[in-house]
Amino acid sequence: MQPIAPTDALFLVGESREHPMHVAGLQLFQPPPDAGPEFLRGLYDALLAQTDVQPTFRKRPAFAGAITNLVWAVDKEVELDYHLRRSALPAPGRVRDLLELASRLHGSLLDRHRPLWESHLIEGLDDGRFAVYTKFHHALIDGVSAMKLMQRALSEDPADTEVRAPWCLPPRRRSAQGADTGLPLLRTARRLAGAITGIAPTTLTLARSALLEQELMLPFRAPKTMLNVRIGGARRVAAQSWPLERIRNVKAAAGVTVNDVALAMCAGALRGYLTDLDALPDTPLVAMVPVNLRTENDTDGGNLVGAVLCNLATDLDDPAERLRAITESMRRTKRVYADLPRTHQLAVSALLVGGVALGLLPGFVRTAPPPFNIVISNVPGARAPLYFGGARLDGNYPLSIPLDGLALNITLANYAGNLDFGLVGCRRSVPRLQRLLDHLETALKDLEQAVGA
Repeated sequence: MQPIAPTDALFLVGESREHPMHVAGLQLFQPPPDAGPEFLRGLYDALLAQTDVQPTFRKRPAFAGAITNLVWAVDKEVELDYHLRRSALPAPGRVRDLLELASRLHGSLLDRHRPLWESHLIEGLDDGRFAVYTKFHHALIDGVSAMKLMQRALSEDPADTEVRAPWCLPPRRRSAQGADTGLPLLRTARRLAGAITGIAPTTLTLARSALLEQELMLPFRAPKTMLNVRIGGARRVAAQSWPLERIRNVKAAAGVTVNDVALAMCAGALRGYLTDLDALPDTPLVAMVPVNLRTENDTDGGNLVGAVLCNLATDLDDPAERLRAITESMRRTKRVYADLPRTHQLAVSALLVGGVALGLLPGFVRTAPPPFNIVISNVPGARAPLYFGGARLDGNYPLSIPLDGLALNITLANYAGNLDFGLVGCRRSVPRLQRLLDHLETALKDLEQAVGA
């Protein structure tokens, strides 16, 4: 047995039926042209045959009577046919049916008496494609690491028919120069919790002063919206891809970054969605955006990751003005971060994110203003097309965790010339989530027209 790290234990202790604490990915594959009707069965059998399961995929919380969440138990034997499952969609097998199944899978808890992961091979799409939905408990692995692990099981060679199981891949040593460019909320919180352990109270005070002096956005100044409520346990997911070329054309025409355009897409979509529901506040929504704070002069390795608050300018009707406001908000915040010492950067991020934990207090979400309205994360993905046993990966959609006070999460990742959006919402609190996909497309078209892209 090995001790469970305190930050990992928080994800186990904080889990409930209303708050499943797993991250997931939905991958969509096109079988090779010569694939027969038994292709997916062959993949399933090849995966089950790989029984050299790595320790991470053997861990579960140990139980000692009523005491748990203190140490990991490592199972010697893993029932792979429990963790790896086959599912089929009902005819006619639309993408909508796939997302409905993924919604149900994403809302169910992992069994604490077994290693904390599941993978589902899903067939029956009417266009011949199949999907893989995989989820990991956040105490076991974070979302970005899980995405990278799943990508390592794939190949850039379409002729490579070897089937690699993620649970058999040994850990990869982290590059000293590799820095993540975008991280989901909970991964950011994990990093910050460890980083600020030794930060003195004076550092936190100075960091808060730096924010105030620069008149940057502080938490708990966001408007109260229908998204900032206590949530239930059922989930709804939505996913769609957009060509990066379209987003880069807007970037070039407006002189901004790809991330600025992605944030503007989300802002426009949220404005349209909330307007349809007669729920758009007069003041702008605020997003928490995980960012990479490393500069070219940083040579000491490791990661430097922070959290910033971005004004989404949802009160502005003009898409070009909204994009400019978002760009200025991000630039100003990053400029302030760049002028702070490293410990102060982490302390500022901790101040911005820390308010989420207050949502655990009874009545807090109902009575207090939200620290921010939504989390929008942009995580790094693969640039080249990838293949799984010869099947081409068409889409790679990250699915994260809604929380009390944050009923909607938007995570996106680049893949092979596309930007893949994964949306997860509380089924009760975020009605007609699929319409946000239409609003994202409308928001991108409006941006293209507004900047002449």
